[in-house]
Amino acid sequence: MASLCRRSVLQLCRRSFSTTALRNKDDTMPDPMDLATGLEKKELLAYQAGNDDPFYMKAQKRGVGTKEQPNLVPSFEDSRIIGCVCEEDSTSVVWMWLHEGTPRRCDCGHWFKLVRKPPL
Repeated sequence: MASLCRRSVLQLCRRSFSTTALRNKDDTMPDPMDLATGLEKKELLAYQAGNDDPFYMKAQKRGVGTKEQPNLVPSFEDSRIIGCVCEEDSTSVVWMWLHEGTPRRCDCGHWFKLVRKPPL
């Protein structure tokens, strides 16, 4: 009886398994530029044009940072939050809001000024 039950279970569980590919070998994956739309497409076009930081998100080195020559921070909006690592070996970041038109001084003495840049 056990062998009969085992045989019926094995017959019910049999399935065919195909190892052939569903695509032809001539088919290739589409180019991401063909599928991208909107902001993603603008970002890919900026990368192709050689702009590796289209949204101004990479860290920048501080310059002189005086009141007469502040560090210029690009932004699409009229305000932006920035972080300043005051000492080279510091493990903390001083965060502050920067608004258009008014330069701001960090606790370490460096000055920052917001500069409007056109969006993508």
